[in-house]
Amino acid sequence: MKRREFLVGAAISATAAWAAPLRAVLAQDAVKRKTRLILLGTKGGPRVGGEGRKNPSTLLLINGVPYVVDCGYGTSQHLVRAGVPLNSVRNFFITHHHSDHNLEYGSVIYNGWATGLRTRVDAWGPPGLEKMTRAFFDYMQFDIDTRMDDEGRPDLRKLVFAHDFDKPGVVMQNEDVKVTAARVRHPPIEHAYAFRFDTADRSIVISGDTNYSPELIELARDADVLVHEILYMPGLEKLLSRVPNAAKLKEHIVASHTVPEDVGRVAAAAGVKTVVLTHFVPGDDPSITDEQWAEGVRKHFGGRIVVGKDLMEI
Repeated sequence: MKRREFLVGAAISATAAWAAPLRAVLAQDAVKRKTRLILLGTKGGPRVGGEGRKNPSTLLLINGVPYVVDCGYGTSQHLVRAGVPLNSVRNFFITHHHSDHNLEYGSVIYNGWATGLRTRVDAWGPPGLEKMTRAFFDYMQFDIDTRMDDEGRPDLRKLVFAHDFDKPGVVMQNEDVKVTAARVRHPPIEHAYAFRFDTADRSIVISGDTNYSPELIELARDADVLVHEILYMPGLEKLLSRVPNAAKLKEHIVASHTVPEDVGRVAAAAGVKTVVLTHFVPGDDPSITDEQWAEGVRKHFGGRIVVGKDLMEI
């Protein structure tokens, strides 16, 4: 009997030893299948430098595939810091053509090519994206041609397909995700858009730059997560005291961005579960606390509020 018990125990131990790696693989697969949301850069505006937040960009990993929304300065570096190989990004979405949202669009693609990209890349954005893509390749023509000859790389210009769109609706769909755009209110830019990503397990909406927008409310209806930009007026006054074009800049910022109370109103009207704050204006003032960013939102929205940070995963 003892001999039999020993054999059974040994078999169980062997099975457990064999099953542990399998469980680890299955767990990794489950994580891979889950839709992940990672904030890359969370500071609004084109200013660079300093130790705080970097310029805007948001990453979704859907079934392990990266989707990048906006490419502010520093996106390449933050993708690397997030553990995403640059040559693995296949899908880009640009909300509008302000430099803090598209300045590194061409560079991220190029940096992927420099690290081994050999397959197709697609990008979607407002009118002008196709022209911008061609212009970037013209700008980099000498380097691309030289590296093709010297290093045996494929022609990057034949790998990238840019798609302009000029009206709301579904802009992209595959077996993993449906991406829908809604025009938002960011004067004087006519073609400024928010995006909604519907996957098997989550619905995530990214506002882009906008003032209070009924169109965004409809796009975000019943979403799991609304990633929304935010403007903190007391901080803006402090920022304006440091710049020579204060009056004109204030007029633009107030007309084009959303104060905390209106972020709360949008989230409540849409019925979203979680609001993630990003694109902070001003985004380089460390004296503004998380509570100050969230306080006005909480006045009108009773769900979960996350004050975003660079490289935070929600």
